[in-house]
Parts: sequence; C-alpha cells; structure tokens
Amino acid sequence: MLKVSIVVPVYNAGRYVDICAPSLLHQTLGKDAYEIIYVDDGSTDDSPQRLDELAGKHAHVRVIHQENSGWPGKPRNVGIREARGEYVQFVDQDDELTPAALEHLHRLATRNGSDIVLGKVIGTMAGPSNVFKRTVERCTVEDAPLMESLTPHKMFRRDFLLAHDLRFPEGPVRLEDQLFMARAYLRAKTVSILADHPCYVWNRRDDGGNNSSRGTAPEDYYGHLRTVVEAIKQDTQPGPLQNHLLRRSYRVELLRPVNESRALQRTGKDLERHFDVVRRMALESYTPGVRDGLPALTRLRAHLLEEGHLDSLVELARRTRRIRPEVSVDDIRWRDGKLHVTTTIGMRRADGEPLALVERYGRMLLDPDLLDGIKGAEGWEAPHPLGHAYGELLVHDTAQDLWWYPDADLTPRTQPLGGGRHRVVLTGETAIDPLTLVGGRPMEAGTHVVWASAQLLGVGRRARVTRSDAASRGAGPGLGTGPGLGFGSVRVGTPPHLVVSGWGGQAGQLRFAVRPPGQATLPHRIYLRTTSVPPIRRAARTVLHRLPPDARRRAKKLARRADPWSGG
Repeated sequence: MLKVSIVVPVYNAGRYVDICAPSLLHQTLGKDAYEIIYVDDGSTDDSPQRLDELAGKHAHVRVIHQENSGWPGKPRNVGIREARGEYVQFVDQDDELTPAALEHLHRLATRNGSDIVLGKVIGTMAGPSNVFKRTVERCTVEDAPLMESLTPHKMFRRDFLLAHDLRFPEGPVRLEDQLFMARAYLRAKTVSILADHPCYVWNRRDDGGNNSSRGTAPEDYYGHLRTVVEAIKQDTQPGPLQNHLLRRSYRVELLRPVNESRALQRTGKDLERHFDVVRRMALESYTPGVRDGLPALTRLRAHLLEEGHLDSLVELARRTRRIRPEVSVDDIRWRDGKLHVTTTIGMRRADGEPLALVERYGRMLLDPDLLDGIKGAEGWEAPHPLGHAYGELLVHDTAQDLWWYPDADLTPRTQPLGGGRHRVVLTGETAIDPLTLVGGRPMEAGTHVVWASAQLLGVGRRARVTRSDAASRGAGPGLGTGPGLGFGSVRVGTPPHLVVSGWGGQAGQLRFAVRPPGQATLPHRIYLRTTSVPPIRRAARTVLHRLPPDARRRAKKLARRADPWSGG
C-alpha cells in the first residue's frame, strides 16, 4: 500500500496547474511511496490537457475526468474512493506543499496512529495561528482548539474516512469544508498537529479566483452555516462541550456582519438584510450557554444582536475599531544565549485612556466611557475579566513569511487606575532562543521581527514590539539608546551563528539579523564587538558623534553593511 494519496480537485485551473504541480511531484517522501490524484471536474479550459501531460510524464500521477459538479466536494469524494494510500492529503489547485510536507506529516501520523494530522499553514491566505504554536502528538476536539482550523488542507487516515462515511457535500454548497471538518473532528480519536515545519502553502490567487472569495447572498450563506451548527448539535449532547464547539461559529461567522469592519462597510438595506438574517439565526440556533461563554465585549455584541439594537452595534463598532494595543518593553537583555523580553500589554481607547473596568457595588463593569450613550449597553458587566485574556510574542521570519512562538509566561492581571477603575494587562517574560525557536532548530539567516498579540476583554490586536520609554530607562546591559543601534549581538551554537538584535525600521521594531555559521564578515565582527560590550559601545558612540560629517556617513555606511535590516 502507498503511504499517501494527494487528492487535488481541479476546475479551470489553467496555469495554476503548472504552478502547483512541482511542489507535489518532488516530495521527499519518495515517488514510489505516494501518488497524486487530479480529479478534473469538467473543466472547459486547457486544464484537462495540462493534467494529461503531467500523467504522461510522471508515473505517480493519475487523472480522473468527470462531468462538472459545480464545487470541490464531489471531486474530493471521488479522490477518497480512488485513493490507494494509507493517508489522504487534500490540496487545492492553486496551493502548494512544502518539499518535505508529506514526509513530516506521515511520520507524525504513523507514530501516533492519527486519524487527522494538521500541518502548519503558511502563504498569502494564512496569518499566524496559535493552533500551530507547538507540535501536539495526540489531542482531540475536546482538549485542543481544533475548531479554529476548519479548512480541509490536512492529512486523513483513509480507513477512518471510510469507516465513518465521511464525505464532502456535493454541488454548490458553501461552508462544505466546515461541515466535513466538524464531523471529522467529532469522530477522530487521535488528532496530531505539526507546528515544527511549514507544510501547506495557502495562496491567494492574483485573479481573485479562490472559491472562498466568491460572494453569496446572506440567506444562502447562513443557511449553510445552520447545517454546520445542526451537525455539531446532532453529534454532541447539550452542555459545555457543545457550547464550546458552537462558540467559534457564533464569534467568527455570526457576528461578522456586525463586527468592527463589516458593520461600518455596509449601509442601508444591505446592512439591515445581513442583520436580520444573523439575528434570526442567533435566536433560533444557539442556546444562551454559547453566548454566555464569550468575553465581555463579544458577549455585548451578541446581546445587542439578539435584542435587535442594530444602531448600537454600528456605534460600538465605530468606537472599538479605534482601540489600540499598547506594548511596553519593561526589560530586555541577553542571558544564557536567549533574549529575555519582559513586556506589559494593554489596550487604549481612541482618546488615549486605558480600556478600563469600573468597580461598582461589587460588580466589575465594562468601560462606561466607551459605552456611554449606546442603547442596550448600559452597565454591561464583565464578571470574569481575566478568564478570556491571553497573549504572546511572535517572531516573524520576513523572508519566508513564517511565524514562530517563543517560550512565554504572560499572565493576565488587573492593574488599578484609581477611583475604582482598573485595566486588564498581560505581563511577563518571553525567552527567545535563536537555537531552538524554529521548531527546535536554529533561526534561519535573514531578518526576524517581533510582534505582540493579545486578546483582552474581547478586543484582539497584534502590534509591533517597539522601543518604549520604560525600556530606555530600565533595560538591562546593552540596550541601545540611539536610532538603529543594537542592544545585543551574540554568537550562539557550534559552529557559531551571529545574531544581532536591535530596534530597526521606521517604527523602531524589535528585530534580529541572523548570519549562518561561518559567514560573519569583517563588518559584522566589528558590529558585533561594538554593540555587545557596553564600554566599547559607549566609546564607539562618542567617537561617532565627534567625527566630521563625511567620516560619520562612512561609518554609518559600514554599520549598514553589517546590518541586514539596514535603513532602520
């Protein structure tokens, strides 16, 4: 038996056949260990010819031609039926796999007897997701945030799919992926998550041809969402697990038309139409336990939706859209080969004041100044303000568009502001280890920038980690105080990697420049020496300021040569 069958539904893919194919044809798993099944769904362009040419050149490629069914569901089902592999990996016609994706995914699957394996997703359609924060050998939908990943671009044990008759809806059905994945997750005994290696490249087509980008009437879209919700309710008992599983669709899909961006984009009858459709579904398809488990601001939106306060939702969206994250770097220093960054993350309203809680008569109320004058939001309580607060620092490899999660210990707490007012913040230390950050491997050569991500009181934001006044005053040895100066340059590992850290770019963002072993040039060695030892650094800065303008420019040019993220 083959190890893996890749199933690719195709309809009028054109040149995207040739863009996707190389990533599938040359997997490190070995051509004798897997097959590629293209299912052509009645294409009317030259896709059938392109596919037949691939099959003629490559023995591990098969092509199945069928009449048009109108959507990827039937081609995928045909692929499952025809597959000869132990596992089935679904790939869309305009996406790609990384070279070793099948090898890594299959190894994790066989090690754990997994029914489903999620591989780290990258690409222009994918942002950072903490589903892929760490590799997880074994989990289920009950103990992992699997419902946050509902695309079918995963690896499935074929016998698992057949035993449970797991099939995609056929024909033009929106959210068919969600329906399939919800049913699969609820039946899977073992799910694995591969976060250490990027696997699936989810691309946005430059011609706007992705299925997910096609518009549809709200009645149709939310009719299909009802089908997903009913499937979850059918397969679970009423109670905490069911509420937990349904919260994702309420938060993401149902509240989308009345959330910050959409509520301000739509106007008039279009907005009212979406509002009426989602309100009806909120009242008919979800129990109060789903809404009650949401964070304070999200739960308020749900309350206003169900009570019919459209104008209030629009005004709330207008105000919350202007809430901004505040990231304070309280301390930063290299220790034991790791960069330790202590941060405090909070939120501020448009007027610059902290997003606050107010204590009244033993109750904690969501910021009355934010909600002032919004009908239906008066005295809105936040009974568990820390229960939904979480966040982390992320490191973005800009060259490869990869996001990595260093070890962090950020704890939510309330910070007194006086007069019975408090704010919720996340505080703690993150340790960025250049030798293990990338799935236990060293950071790649190039530029890596640091971001903070936080969810506080139902407000989610991502922000650059930049130099703050607190850092300039109180950070550890080696903190740079001039524009573009590094605060730490170290050699780590054997053979040594050169890692230069500092504030760079227009925003003064925390970033790393990484040189691979044995490639430390003379400018880098000078830069390393003058930025890693405080007395030498201070002396170099003094000399630099005393140089004539021409000499100062030449010295800065040398520094830029040593700094791959020059211009910061």
